[in-house]
Amino acid sequence: MGSPLHVVDLDLPAGALRPAPPPAPPDLVRVAVAARPRQDPGDFDILLTGAFDAPRPWVACADPHATARRLEEAAARQPAASAALAQVLRMGPSLAPSDRLLVESLAYSTLQGGAGFRAWLAAARPRAPRPAATPVRLHRDGDRLTVTLDRPWVRNAFDAAGRDALCEALEVAVADPSLTRVDLCGSGPAFCGGGDLAEFGTSQDPAQAHRVRVSRSPAALLLRCAAKVTVHLRGACVGAGIELAAFAGRVVAAPDTVIRLPEIGMGLIPGAGGTASLPVRIGRERTAYLALSGATLTAPQALAWGLVDAVTTPSDPAQVWN
Repeated sequence: MGSPLHVVDLDLPAGALRPAPPPAPPDLVRVAVAARPRQDPGDFDILLTGAFDAPRPWVACADPHATARRLEEAAARQPAASAALAQVLRMGPSLAPSDRLLVESLAYSTLQGGAGFRAWLAAARPRAPRPAATPVRLHRDGDRLTVTLDRPWVRNAFDAAGRDALCEALEVAVADPSLTRVDLCGSGPAFCGGGDLAEFGTSQDPAQAHRVRVSRSPAALLLRCAAKVTVHLRGACVGAGIELAAFAGRVVAAPDTVIRLPEIGMGLIPGAGGTASLPVRIGRERTAYLALSGATLTAPQALAWGLVDAVTTPSDPAQVWN
């Protein structure tokens, strides 16, 4: 299977455009390139432009044609995951937030049984589990609860125990109306480096993995208490580290924050809620670009896009950021 990307140059005369087959196949990832953004570009999954001041949903890049070629190469390496990403993101606006999580999990579980993920697993470096006795710490001060991811030796990567512990903490936030503020942060130099790679591929039953994912979902709980949650980003915020954060009512980032969605390169799509949370903040087109390109987003870029609400430096590194 070749690349599912279909690139259209909007600056060419209409008769010179390379047409998509009518009707466009659902597994086609539609990418448009233009020197300047257009107000009504049409129905595309990703919009690339050379204009520095490109507004949402456009992505500004120095050479949009070269960027489109890199996206095409990435999609050719993982065609099933790339197509699934576009399909899930297209469905999002017509679904309730909880249903977006369900669709994402179904697609993620399907890809876990796919050739792309199996090839990534076969090539991946084996990693030994490095669990924590207490992967999530809680501290309450009156009406304020601080939730700290506490596995700094693996950049607070999520393992099953950490996921379950975070769910327990968020259940407190949901159930207790006397809590008016919840701060979610990470110990050490990084907020969260994503899913724990030591556990990737350990589930041999994608259907059961889907059941677990939807029944023990930090994302679903964050949807219910988002208004009182502030997430404090710093360092690596990869995969789940930004997918969950984007649900919060407020997201603040340290200047050294770097954001990335690596899942497509693994033959998967974001699976911690990213196809539901990021589009609300930055649109489905920019979400698709981040996931398919694997590009790194800096704190100032994330602020400009609306993925974070503020970039700030704490007066005391040991304190939670405000």
